[in-house]
Amino acid sequence: MDVETTGLARHDRIISAAVYRVDARGEVEDHWYTLVNPERDPGPVWIHGLDSEALEGAPLFGDIADEFADRLAGRVLVAHNAVFDWSMIAREYARAERQAPVRQRLCTIALSKELGLPLANHKLETLAAHFGVVQQRAHHALDDARVLAEAFRPSLHAAARGGVRLPLLECRPLTEWSASPTIGRQSSVDYRPGTWRPSRRRPACPYPNPGRYEDGERLKQGMRVAFSGDTSVERDLLEDRAVEAGLHVATSLSRLTSLLVTNDPDSGTSKTVKARQYGTPVVDEAAFGQLLRDVAPADPQTAGRTGSPAPERR
Repeated sequence: MDVETTGLARHDRIISAAVYRVDARGEVEDHWYTLVNPERDPGPVWIHGLDSEALEGAPLFGDIADEFADRLAGRVLVAHNAVFDWSMIAREYARAERQAPVRQRLCTIALSKELGLPLANHKLETLAAHFGVVQQRAHHALDDARVLAEAFRPSLHAAARGGVRLPLLECRPLTEWSASPTIGRQSSVDYRPGTWRPSRRRPACPYPNPGRYEDGERLKQGMRVAFSGDTSVERDLLEDRAVEAGLHVATSLSRLTSLLVTNDPDSGTSKTVKARQYGTPVVDEAAFGQLLRDVAPADPQTAGRTGSPAPERR
């Protein structure tokens, strides 16, 4: 599946969605597509091609929520950079005071890495070209979903032949809302993320730490990444995306940390203070998102080794 959106932040909205349902062998059963009125500026029209005029008569998300849910119910959500698609879908359902009926997702970027596909980068067009799938309208939800379905089928078969574990991750719904007044007699319900975050045990990163990130270079699998401060994308989802890319998410910052991600590098948090002391490279969330699109693979001879170094002496 694929969604096109007004942007990448927490407040952005879905403007189109497409779903190709496939069976256990990856064969297409049916497909579905809809425009969605985001009730706001459509964002980067030059990317997705949907302007306000095209979206004016489209249904609101609440109008298509049931039909969308029927397409997702009991399925694994498969998407290219699935953490992003899931976060946008989960927020839309939270705004509608609903929960999307899907509990697992699979990212085709993560699957291509598990399969060791010889890709120059992890763009959808590159994955499509590898399997000989012709992309007709990039950034059009229906065509992107079709391309993904056609590329997913041989990936699924390759995983079965090679006994490769499918990199399934949990889809945790957003369930907290708060009523807020709006101008006039209408009212709306806005999603408000909670401040409590449960402890999450993540599997050890399978790659050793290659060292610090260098400005202008690519991130590399095994790098230790720490996060500090508020982010527009929910922190857990951002961390999931980093893990899917093969990075080690660190809960604290030390001399071994490869990179700190923060939107407020001048704040006085313990991580930003230590980053200044240690000279740790710092990027903001937007830059990190760009870097995640093309993470360099770990050296072949080191793949499979633990990326968790021994505790640092203090």
